Amino acid sequence: MDCIFCKISEGKASANFVFQNDDIFAIRDVHPIAPTHILIIPRKHIPSLMELDGAEGSALISKIVSTAVEVAKKVSLSDSGFRLVWNVRSDGGQTVGHIHLHLLGGRQMKWPPG
Repeated sequence: MDCIFCKISEGKASANFVFQNDDIFAIRDVHPIAPTHILIIPRKHIPSLMELDGAEGSALISKIVSTAVEVAKKVSLSDSGFRLVWNVRSDGGQTVGHIHLHLLGGRQMKWPPG
């Protein structure tokens, strides 16, 4: 498999880690679109949110979002606020075929996005 997030998870590619445990890791995006742009990524390879369902999918989403909140506190975004973004498949802007949540902050976010 040629997945950059799997390579990072396995230690075969480098990244700027902000958080990691057995299930999830968080890294700084190499092409940030905000002053703080962190990716929250499950270690298990799942191509998109469309492959998740049932209790297992709900539990993983809950872990990812809980991790994002923990990381937001760690990087001092909890008072000023932040945005969480899922990109799903090509029309949704997903460029890596491995689910991940974007944590964006450090500036006022615009609406509507993209």
